[in-house]
Amino acid sequence: MSETSDQTETPRPRRRNMRAPEREQAILDEAIRFFAEQGFEGQTRELAKRMGITHSAIYRHFPSKEALIERVYQQVYLSRWHPSWAGLIVDRSRPLEERLQQFYRDYVGRVFDHDWVRIFVFSGLRGFDITGRYLDIVRRELIEPACLELREELGLPDTAERPLTERETEMFWGLHGRIFYLAIRRYVYGTGTPRALEGIVEDAVRGFFIGAREIATDIVQPASAAAPPLRRRRGG
Repeated sequence: MSETSDQTETPRPRRRNMRAPEREQAILDEAIRFFAEQGFEGQTRELAKRMGITHSAIYRHFPSKEALIERVYQQVYLSRWHPSWAGLIVDRSRPLEERLQQFYRDYVGRVFDHDWVRIFVFSGLRGFDITGRYLDIVRRELIEPACLELREELGLPDTAERPLTERETEMFWGLHGRIFYLAIRRYVYGTGTPRALEGIVEDAVRGFFIGAREIATDIVQPASAAAPPLRRRRGG
């Protein structure tokens, strides 16, 4: 059957004109998805093609690829680290185990995200400083304060008497890594993980404290230093 003469091609919908702030946010949102798929080796020219805009349009909003990556860091990482977490970790009105239970429930809810995890991994593999800068925040606001809070809870010497040790910080990095590995399995390896993670997180924290109290005591106040040396008895 032949086509009729009045049949016309359906016109493509016209792109909505965006104001500059909207266009900038649209580029940023698409850049996050793009870098999560391609890593930071992905080219901005390809990003522009994917968005259906000119390459120069990106640079009207972001002066360089590095500036775009910095905005990705701010939106994906800094904006998800909740300011209240630092106060939560040092809130001595609650047991430390309870504080960390709440922290990791909140943390999983905010950062277990496809784009967050994949950009984090790509950054570490390619030597971009996003990973290092973010882990500095984790160290300052979670790992080291948690070590000090555990000492306080156990009645162990403070850092003025015994400086913080790598063995202590590595205990808490181990807990953090155990929980974050769930995200690696889900978003990097693509293997199955439980849909509801709250119970898994609580088990991880609870299991950690079963051993951490004894180990921290051994590290900070070993048996040889826990009591004064025995005096030799004179005579028989």
